[in-house]
Amino acid sequence: MTNDFKPGYLKLHTQGLLEERALALRALASPCRLCPRCCGVDRMRGERGFCGAGSRVQVAKALPHMGEEPAISGTRGAGTIFFAHCNLRCCFCQNYQISQEHLGREVSAAELADMMLDLQNRDCHNISLVSAAHFLPGIIDALILAAAGGLSVPLVYNSNGYESPEVLRLLDGIIDIYLPDAKYVSDAAAMRFSEAPGYHRINMAALQEMARQAGSLQTDESDIAVRGLIIRHLVLPEGLTDTYRVLRAIKKNLGPFVTVSLMGQFTPCFEAAGHTVLGRPLSPEENEKACAMLDELGFENGWIQECGPDDRAFVPDFSRQDAWN
Repeated sequence: MTNDFKPGYLKLHTQGLLEERALALRALASPCRLCPRCCGVDRMRGERGFCGAGSRVQVAKALPHMGEEPAISGTRGAGTIFFAHCNLRCCFCQNYQISQEHLGREVSAAELADMMLDLQNRDCHNISLVSAAHFLPGIIDALILAAAGGLSVPLVYNSNGYESPEVLRLLDGIIDIYLPDAKYVSDAAAMRFSEAPGYHRINMAALQEMARQAGSLQTDESDIAVRGLIIRHLVLPEGLTDTYRVLRAIKKNLGPFVTVSLMGQFTPCFEAAGHTVLGRPLSPEENEKACAMLDELGFENGWIQECGPDDRAFVPDFSRQDAWN
C-alpha cells in the first residue's frame, strides 16, 4: 500500500457518527453488557461487575511500546495505552498488576485524548488500546476529542479475544487494526486458567466479526500495519492451551491466509509462579514444536517468537515509570 491511508474513525468523526456510537456503547454499560459475561451491573451508578471496572476510564500506562509485532511497533513504537481491569482472570497474566490488582488512575475524556495526541506527537505509528472493552464509552468520547485535535494514526484494538460481537459491531469503522488473542479451544482449560466460560465459541465469533470489519493485514510502504487482523496465540508448557487445535480452529474459521502471531514468551507470572506445570518457562523444544504446527497447517502470514527460557524482557513492571526497565 501507499502512505496515503486515512484511519476509519476520521470519516465517522466527519459524519458525526462517533457520537452515536459512544451513546450506543454507554447504553450497553448500564446494565453492563460490554463483554460476554453480561453481568448487568449499573456501571453509570458506580456498580462494579466481574472485571471490577467503574464508570470512569482508568489508565495504567501510556507509552511508546517496542515489544509488539514488527508491523505494530515498527521502528518508532506503538502508542500503547494500557487500561486497568480485565474481564478474564488468567492465572499466568504478565500484566496482572493492572488486570487483577487494578493499578492505574482515573482519567477524563480530555486527559485520555491528550494521551493519544501526545503519543502521536512522539511519532508512534499508531494508538494501541490494550484491554479496552470495559471502558469503551469513555474511550470513544476521548477519540472524538482527539480526532478534532488532529489525531490521524491507525487505531489498534489489543484484546484478550473474549469479546461480544454486538459490541464489536459498534466499533465497525472505528478500529483499523484488530490484535486479539485466541487462547483456548477447551472450555475446561479456559475455566481452569482464565475463568472464562464458553471462551472458544465466543472467541471464534469475535474473530470472525473482526475479520469481517478489518479484513487481511495491510501495511504501508514501510511494512507498518494500517489495517487488518492479527491473531495472537500464547503457547503454554505441556500443551495446556492445545496449540494445534487452536490453530486448526483458526484455519477452519478464518482460512490459512490470516495473520497469526505465535508467542513463545511464556514465563511464570502472578499465580503461575509455583504452579505444578505453569511454574516453569516454555522450553525451546515446546516452542519449536508449536512453530512446526504452523507449517503443518499451511499458515503463510505472521510471526513466530524466538526467545530464551525465562526471558523477563516480556514481563513489565507497571509500578515503574518505564514499565519495561
